[in-house]
Amino acid sequence: MLATMEIVDILDHAEELGQLVLQSEEMEEFRRLKQIMDQDQEAQQLIQRFNKIKSAYEEVERFGRYHPDYSQIMKDIRAAKREMDMHETIAAYKVAETSLQRFLDEISKIMAFSVSKNIKVPLDGAALTDTGCSCGSGGGCGCKVS
Repeated sequence: MLATMEIVDILDHAEELGQLVLQSEEMEEFRRLKQIMDQDQEAQQLIQRFNKIKSAYEEVERFGRYHPDYSQIMKDIRAAKREMDMHETIAAYKVAETSLQRFLDEISKIMAFSVSKNIKVPLDGAALTDTGCSCGSGGGCGCKVS
């Protein structure tokens, strides 16, 4: 592909936008809280415990309710997730992560809609979800896209 000045200009703007995101308050807060969480021994133990139970859960999930340990693993994983999510450091990190995701979603939305209002934009960090309409018009029929 031949690089035109327009493409080079777009790449320069994309790089500049990337740098602005990396220097944003949302990213700084996310990094700060991630570092705190990474250094919190109790939080790391909870995460490791959850991951260990999650591995067992994935094995049980293959067989579903027919696995002999299904009920116990389901209880254990819910309890471990709840305990992990309620830990102060982990909860603060997850709030910062959600804030950063909203920030990135908003940037994606602005960029997409600057090209066309018919572009579907995944929001809340999710891939495109079923909007109840499979028209593929990007909201042209009146269905809710974003």
